[in-house]
Amino acid sequence: MKHVVVLSLHIFLLLSGVSYSTQAKYTSIFSFGDSYTDTGNILIIDGPSTPNLWINKPPYGMTFFGHPTGRVSDGRLVIDFIAEALGLPLLPPALAKNQNFKQGANFAVGGATLRWFDRHEAQALLLTTSEYFGKALFVIGEMGWNDYGLLLVSGKSVGEVQSSHMPRIVETIAAATEKLITDGAKTIVVSGVPPLGCAAGNLNLNLLAKAHNAQLSQALKRLAGKHAACGVRVTSTPPSSASRRRPAATASTVAAACCCGGGGGKYNFDLAKACGMPGVRACANRAAAYVNWDGVHFTEAAYHRVADGWLRGPFANPPILS
Repeated sequence: MKHVVVLSLHIFLLLSGVSYSTQAKYTSIFSFGDSYTDTGNILIIDGPSTPNLWINKPPYGMTFFGHPTGRVSDGRLVIDFIAEALGLPLLPPALAKNQNFKQGANFAVGGATLRWFDRHEAQALLLTTSEYFGKALFVIGEMGWNDYGLLLVSGKSVGEVQSSHMPRIVETIAAATEKLITDGAKTIVVSGVPPLGCAAGNLNLNLLAKAHNAQLSQALKRLAGKHAACGVRVTSTPPSSASRRRPAATASTVAAACCCGGGGGKYNFDLAKACGMPGVRACANRAAAYVNWDGVHFTEAAYHRVADGWLRGPFANPPILS
């Protein structure tokens, strides 16, 4: 589900037993990204002015938390499972007040573009003093997804986006990664965008995701060569078909259909009847059998599978827990 690269330092360009020595290896996590990684920043930004914000309505959060938390899923995200595996608390949103960020903070926010990322990377560096930098895990989530979306909505074709805009987007991510390296980061997880065909609302965009991940992989290889002392190793993306396998054995239609939606049919996706809107229901106690949550984002069960791949392999080599 995620593209994967590893540097050691370790940079992982990623796409589901934890050793006790590994738990002690990292004392904090600092995360960036968009709605696939956001643990509440979007609610802090938009919640007060948007009382009918869909993601702040049930059934969001129903599986683990029992209520909406700002996570665009039925429960935990990949970043939550990583924190749990490392023996760290779930990351607080960086915009939250009266928080202690000594063990990390999450700067991801739903809808974030690379402009947001560039601005808040500097803020994260201020929170992370030099004495913690070497023991912190930095996670650069699936940046670029929303940048591509804005370009496509503005009328650009997939081919035009790929040829004229993708190189700049990829280079921005690589430059941000290099900034963390030069500032002393020892472990950085850099996620590619998921194969967008995994989401019922984006089934025609897989080629764009593949091209982005391939270019990002090459950019990080060049970065690895520039910082050869870091000991860089690279892995490949798992096939899209393997990424879309259902978390549990169920009817074949569950692999593509949304758990929470009102569209009916094969995909159960309709923006006019989106998850969180009045009258739209989720798949009750069957969320663990679904990959898609709301047509764009994924279920806790799917995120758990991805997190295992980052933590233990095979989606990262070496895995985070190695």
